[in-house]
Amino acid sequence: MTELNELILEQLLWIIGGMALLTVILLIVSIVQGAKLRKFKRKYEAMMAGSGVEDLESLLINLKIQMDSIEDEHKLQTNQLQVVMQKLTRIQGKVGVKRYNAYGERGSDLSFSMAMINDSQDGMILTGIYNRDGSYVYAKPLKGGESTYTLSPEEKEAITLAQQAE
Repeated sequence: MTELNELILEQLLWIIGGMALLTVILLIVSIVQGAKLRKFKRKYEAMMAGSGVEDLESLLINLKIQMDSIEDEHKLQTNQLQVVMQKLTRIQGKVGVKRYNAYGERGSDLSFSMAMINDSQDGMILTGIYNRDGSYVYAKPLKGGESTYTLSPEEKEAITLAQQAE
């Protein structure tokens, strides 16, 4: 046991020096970490200033709730847009009008044929025949660009004009 005590006494200077060096290194590391922590705290306080929220967790929760609300609204608007687009393809948006003189050389071109069709070539033809005694209007349905009724050349031309319309 005395030999052990003598060995420790011989090395005591080195042990104390090593402990002192280790203490100085740990003190420097602690000061550096404290400086980094203060810098981080200043940045955090600057970020949170004016947000009306006391901590980052509640801010993130509020942002998540808002994001979920925005996503729900986006899905609703996407569905509404799909419904509108489906209805839009069925609307008779293409119109072709052909004016003509129904009775040859007598009168002027007050008679007309008007085709109203959609992208599927469905719609109708309105034909107005004008003479001195009155005016007569006829309607014929169209399905796929064809009608179950006989079409006059002017009505066919009105369909062609409607198909060429943008």
